[in-house]
Formats: sequence, structure tokens, C-alpha cells
Amino acid sequence: MSLSEFITHLPKAELHVHHVGSASPRIVSELAERHPGTVPSDPDELRRFFAFRDFAHFVEVYLAVVDLVRTPEDIRYLTHEIGREMATGQGLRYAELTCTPYTSVLPHDDERGMPIEAYTEAIEDARRAVERDFGLVLRWIYDIPGESGVPAADATLEFALRHRPEGLVGFGLGGPELGVPRPQFQPHFDAARAAGLHSVPHAGETTGPETVWHALQHLGAERIGHGTSSAQDPALLAHLAESGVPLEVCPSSNVATRAVASLDEHPIRAFRDAGVTVTINSDDPPMFGTTLNREYEIAAELLGLDEAGVADVARDAVRVSFADEPVKARLLAEIDAYVADQAPERAQK
Repeated sequence: MSLSEFITHLPKAELHVHHVGSASPRIVSELAERHPGTVPSDPDELRRFFAFRDFAHFVEVYLAVVDLVRTPEDIRYLTHEIGREMATGQGLRYAELTCTPYTSVLPHDDERGMPIEAYTEAIEDARRAVERDFGLVLRWIYDIPGESGVPAADATLEFALRHRPEGLVGFGLGGPELGVPRPQFQPHFDAARAAGLHSVPHAGETTGPETVWHALQHLGAERIGHGTSSAQDPALLAHLAESGVPLEVCPSSNVATRAVASLDEHPIRAFRDAGVTVTINSDDPPMFGTTLNREYEIAAELLGLDEAGVADVARDAVRVSFADEPVKARLLAEIDAYVADQAPERAQK
């Protein structure tokens, strides 16, 4: 068995993957047929549509796809089909999907929004169906679209606390980092954490390490989304290693959005060498032309990992996930059993 084949069948958890951003060309095409407009429904045209010039252009394209999710039926279809694709061929057993309800819920958009009650019911219906149909456990992270400022944070916090879905485990912050100071959202993260939600903001993707420090100091970050620029600050790397705060690393995404110039220049090795826990993730996989399996292959190449090293990365993702303990124990046991099953084959080579 090749390393690629080993990765394909390795049971995995994914912690940094966006709900709408996981919509494949097949799913986007269906939604574009339902709501004709700026997003092409032809798969070949969609591939060209997803060719990003920079991070700002990525956000523009991403929001165009967000605009296709207008009804509870769209939410159910999107979520169920994402679950189908995650569970088929990716080895995924558990995923924490980052959702941005602010972009879909009234009164943000009176013409196209839906009530928060309808949004919550739709994602929960789909979550239960995905676990029933595909054996994939889904959990939610509600994410503030940072470019929309404090009003979006107010609304997202209300959605999380007053209309909390059963599967909600975390509170996040996404969107552009430039011009969006992290400290302004401290009251929202304080309230979310007091209600038992975990803090998982994006930081240090397109800005310097000071943004990561702000996420840690002001938002109580328990994991950092991306954290790419952390490698520029040895003191920050030391702090992340000592405190055990993991980085959610998404190699192909970082190249596609120009957060790093190339995979060869990605700082993942510096993270590992500093003792920082890293998890491997796909972010918005169809938009970046990747899969979680491909991201594991890239990480294995950049870090020089063999099958045992890859399995350790998969275990780390489970350990630092926000799954409950029985789910963690089951997933870790499944990884161990898979690795043990491969041992006789490796011994024969």
C-alpha cells in the first residue's frame, strides 16, 4: 500500500473546514440552477470562476456562493451533500464545520434571508441525516464575518446563545483580517466562552503574528485558524508550544489566497520543529481544488512523514477536537485498529 492509499483509508477528523466553502462544483451547480445570477452553473465555468487572484478576490467569490444559500431547503441540501462527499473517499469520521449564519439569516437581508429558527432547524436536520446516512459526526462552529463588524458579532452571538443548535461546539471569527482588529470582539467571545462554547478565531493568515497574539490575549483562542505568520515570531511559537494551543493548518488554501508564496515556503515545518501541535485541514476544498486527503499528502511531503507519522497527525486532530470523550475514544481506537491492520502488509514488503 502506498502512502497515498494509506491516507485515503485512514480514519480522520477535520477541524477547519467551511460549510458553504465545502460545496463542490456539483453542489454549487445545483444551487446556481435554483437561483440564476452571478455564479455559473456549468462545472467548467465554475472552475474558472474559482480561480483566485488574491485573498480579497477569494472573499468576493466566496460571498457569491454564499448568496446561493437562500432557503432552509438550500441549507439541508448543501449540508447533506457536503456530508456525503466528506464521508465518501476521504476517510472522514468527524468534522467541525464553520458556519456563518449572519449571511443567511434575517434581518441581515430582508429579501433573501431566513429566520434563525428555520436556519437552525435545517442544519440540525441535515446533521442528523448525515450521521444516520453516512456515519459522519458533524459539529458546528458559528463564525463572525469580521468584515461586517460588531453588528455581525452581536447577531452571531445571539444566534449562538438564544438559538443554540445541539451540534454547536465553538465560536469563531473569519473573513478579512486587515482592518478588522480582534480586540473589538472580546465581549462576544467572553460571552460565548461563558456559555461553554470554545474559542476558535482565524488569525495570522494574511496579517502578522500580532493578530495571533490578539486572538490569544483578547479572544481566549483555544485553537488558531491558520496562524501562518506565527513562524515570524519565535516567542509566539514558544508560547503556542508551551500552552498547547494548536494551529489549524491548511497548506493549499494558504497558497491559493497568497498567504504564502508556495508550498515549499510554507512554515508548517517551523511549527513542527518548535513543538507546536498542528492539524491538517482543507478549509474550502473545492474552491482550492483540493481534498483533505491531498492536504495530508502535502503535509507528509513537507514534514517527511511516514505512515506512523501521518497516523499521529490524525490522532492529534481527534485529541484537540471539541468532540465529546466517547466520540474521541471511538475515533482514536479506529485509527489504532487501522494502523494495526496495515502492519502485517508492511512487514511483508
